[in-house]
Amino acid sequence: MSRFTLHALSVGIAAASLSLSAHAATEITWWHSMGGELGERLSAIAEDFNASQDEFTIAPSYRGEYEEAMVNTIAAFRAGEQPHIVQIYEVGTGTMMAAQGAIYPVYELMEEHGNNFDPSDYLSVVTGYYTDTDGNMLSMPFNSSTPILYYNKAVFEAAGLDPETPPTTWQEMGEMSQQILDEDAASCGFTLAYAANWVGLENFSAMHNLPVGTLENGFGGLETEFTFNGDVQARFWDQLKEWSDSGAYMYAGPANGPDAAPAFYSSDCAMYMNSSASRADVLANSDFDVGFGMLPYYDDVDGAPQNSIIGGATLWVLSGHEENEYTGVAEFLQFLSSPEVQAEWHQGTGYLPITTAAYELSQEQGYYDENPGADIAIEQINLNEPTENSKGLRFGNYPQVRMVLDEEFQNVLSGDKSGQEALDDAAERGNQILRDFEAANS
Repeated sequence: MSRFTLHALSVGIAAASLSLSAHAATEITWWHSMGGELGERLSAIAEDFNASQDEFTIAPSYRGEYEEAMVNTIAAFRAGEQPHIVQIYEVGTGTMMAAQGAIYPVYELMEEHGNNFDPSDYLSVVTGYYTDTDGNMLSMPFNSSTPILYYNKAVFEAAGLDPETPPTTWQEMGEMSQQILDEDAASCGFTLAYAANWVGLENFSAMHNLPVGTLENGFGGLETEFTFNGDVQARFWDQLKEWSDSGAYMYAGPANGPDAAPAFYSSDCAMYMNSSASRADVLANSDFDVGFGMLPYYDDVDGAPQNSIIGGATLWVLSGHEENEYTGVAEFLQFLSSPEVQAEWHQGTGYLPITTAAYELSQEQGYYDENPGADIAIEQINLNEPTENSKGLRFGNYPQVRMVLDEEFQNVLSGDKSGQEALDDAAERGNQILRDFEAANS
């Protein structure tokens, strides 16, 4: 019986023993976007909290994918039926920040209702994404991840490559991919999830210490403009086009690249870049030894490699509820941040630990020794102290901009535009989206 199963069973017994007093508990509603096993693990955390005390009951509720949950939350707030806590993805941060009056900033909540809350306990590279310009935490990090490289060791051996040495630069990525094709070890060298945005532009820019936009990538105000159309980003998109034509790279589709994972699992593509939180799925679906590496970089670009940025989601607290209910929200967030809860969540899902204590506890438990490659993501986000270009992004209506980037990247792959032309057009279209957001929120 797995530890997770044992956990679920013990929680069930504890919950049953408290059933007589549960009716008096104050209910705290938590809307989220995690289905499947992740949803079960999330529910297990809530049940654990409920079993730990009898004043409050956390009631998690799945509300669809991130975008759908965000739209539903806005509609619920307007109707006065908002949850206490909602999970919002990282690109929705700018929109949530602009919703003044609708959110209860976490740092204020914990100051007024929390116990022993110390912001310095949290990993700065994680919390930096979700703080205001004064360093105050606005939402609580929950499921944070960063993209890493997965590779097929069997294909590497078949191609005559060292299975213990993944590429570290984009130059090596091209050379190794070509060797894999030449030796007929696989039908493509590598593929990417989020090719036009999170991996292929946002993290690419961060790893090369290049800005995505002005005003600290949008952290400094709504007047920000996109600057992701630089020479290095254009060079990369042009190179992806060349590699796509040669077969070294396989385009896996827009958004999260739905064809990327199947191509890697089937050994059609030897290498694959996606979230560190994909680790469990990669290991479960691959019948070959999987190697892990950091994202490649151009070694002729000054400042590279810098550090990668995170993705995932945080928990936002919404206004409009009773004071005693916020006491329960604060207690739950404190519980959620405990080293034991965070270490189990990190180890079971592949998401990053949000506190130093959870990372150190995982080390003490021997998790990284027993699971080689599991700490690659942590090493990568901590390669260097984050700069204005590598601490994250904060742009209003950014999901719309990502759709524009997908369209323009496909124009490059089809040969209709060069990388520079496509990124110039994407910046112009994206800036109009920013101006619309600014006008609506000024």
